[in-house]
Amino acid sequence: MAARPQSLACVAVAKWAACGSPLTIAGAFLVAPSDVDAPSYPVEATGFQPMPMERLPFPTLMVASSNDEYVTIERARAFAAAWGSRLVEIKDAGHINGASGYGEWPEGETMLEEFCGQIGTP
Repeated sequence: MAARPQSLACVAVAKWAACGSPLTIAGAFLVAPSDVDAPSYPVEATGFQPMPMERLPFPTLMVASSNDEYVTIERARAFAAAWGSRLVEIKDAGHINGASGYGEWPEGETMLEEFCGQIGTP
């Protein structure tokens, strides 16, 4: 099974991967990761710092926006490089969530299906 986390869940996946769990994950489709180390990050999201920067032990595809309020594109690129993720950059998509105008997201579904096909999961 492939995981499909968004925002803070991307950080949770990276932290879980570093904990040494014996569970196996085929891959993760990471959307709009949040930068929990940014000074501007909401203080309500505690317990996720520091941002994990170790390579993930499974294939990952990260989708990030050029104008996300929770992560700069430069930091998203750094996360992708550290985690070993293939990065897809979307111009001016905000945080790629409902508040950014996303409901149905056929482009995202297509990316997910292609990613799952590459890692061999349905």
